[in-house]
Amino acid sequence: MKRLFLVVSCFLSVIGFSQELNCKVTIIKEASLEVNSTELEIFKELEQIITDMMNNTQWTKDPFKTEERINCNLQLQINKIPSPGTYGGAIQIQCTRPVFNSNYNTLLFNFRDEDLAFTFSRNTLVTYTPNQFRDNLSSILAFYAYFIIGMDYDSFSLKGGTKYFNECQQIVSNAQNSGAPGWKSSEQGKRNRFWLVDNILQQAFEPLRECSYSYHRKGMDVMFDDKVKAKKSLFEALSKLSPVVLVRPNSPNVVNYLLCKRDELKSILSDSELKEKTDFVSLLKKLDPSNSSKYQEILD
Repeated sequence: MKRLFLVVSCFLSVIGFSQELNCKVTIIKEASLEVNSTELEIFKELEQIITDMMNNTQWTKDPFKTEERINCNLQLQINKIPSPGTYGGAIQIQCTRPVFNSNYNTLLFNFRDEDLAFTFSRNTLVTYTPNQFRDNLSSILAFYAYFIIGMDYDSFSLKGGTKYFNECQQIVSNAQNSGAPGWKSSEQGKRNRFWLVDNILQQAFEPLRECSYSYHRKGMDVMFDDKVKAKKSLFEALSKLSPVVLVRPNSPNVVNYLLCKRDELKSILSDSELKEKTDFVSLLKKLDPSNSSKYQEILD
């Protein structure tokens, strides 16, 4: 058995399996923030270090071919530097997933986290140690790495991302005594990392995860073979969100998901009859009334 394991391991390495993420990282500063050339050099160095961490860490035990890596983007916006080596701002996270039988990528997750705070000094590695809070930056990055993977797996199999959302929850738990923002349930608003993962693991949000699976596997993945059937599946998938909205109106998970899909739906429905467009828009407005005007654009 041990010999078989070695043979399989060698075979996997030969055919070129790699890590899970293909992450592009950019660091920008707020326009009004004045920084010197040294700080700009630090931003460039940190940009590469974060890229290395996201793309070279093995986050799962599953083999990924290079072309199967999950495409994602992280943009760190630095708004303040309270003291040398201390930074605050926001981080924008995006990830996409390929659609079968096409060269199209559908947006899975697009979220702006306003609670970015960390320390960094030059020539310092940023690494993640499981089950341990080392520093805030590595914890934030690991949280979103696992969240991205969870969203991706959920789109391919029903609740397939559970183990990775559990990893996110463990990171949240480890950060409770850090004093850093974004990790606690008691913080103002419910758009932070605590609520993002707590929501998605609660039973009340299972319809959202069912929606994600149905939307992608039964809708998007058959779009280029049978568009009529696919559009019907998309509507049925989105309808699954109604029970979530009843118990958790305006939850960041649902609102984020729907806004991710708005432009996509507008494109898909561009050749639809007015009634079909109207049915979709009415449903979206019911699910996310605070953004009604954005969904109205689908009819334009």
